[in-house]
Parts: sequence; C-alpha cells; structure tokens
Amino acid sequence: MARYIIIDEDECAGCETCVEICPDAFEFDEASGVAKVINPGSEDECVEEAMESCPSECIHWKED
Repeated sequence: MARYIIIDEDECAGCETCVEICPDAFEFDEASGVAKVINPGSEDECVEEAMESCPSECIHWKED
C-alpha cells in the first residue's frame, strides 16, 4: 500500500514552516497563499518533521 503527503489547504495558515524544513517536498504558492505538495511520494525524514512542526496540523499521510 502506497502513502503520499497531502495538505488540507483550507487549514493551511501559509506560515511556510514546511517549506523551510523540507523544500524537496513542499513549496509556497504565492497566488493562493498556502503551501503545496510538490513531491507527494517523498519519504525524506524532513517530511515527518514538517508534519510535527506545522502549527495548523494540516499536513497528513494518505494511503492508497
């Protein structure tokens, strides 16, 4: 079963913490003012750190 990263964009505060911690998996979208997942299958250790550091708690794993 595969898992991938998702961001609940309605909950994202746009703080860019995830982008700072794990730029290979996340980027900030200036147009919408929220973070976006650019590498949903990333297994980098920094993904977990970004999830734990997110003040909005809007980053999650989704399993197929």
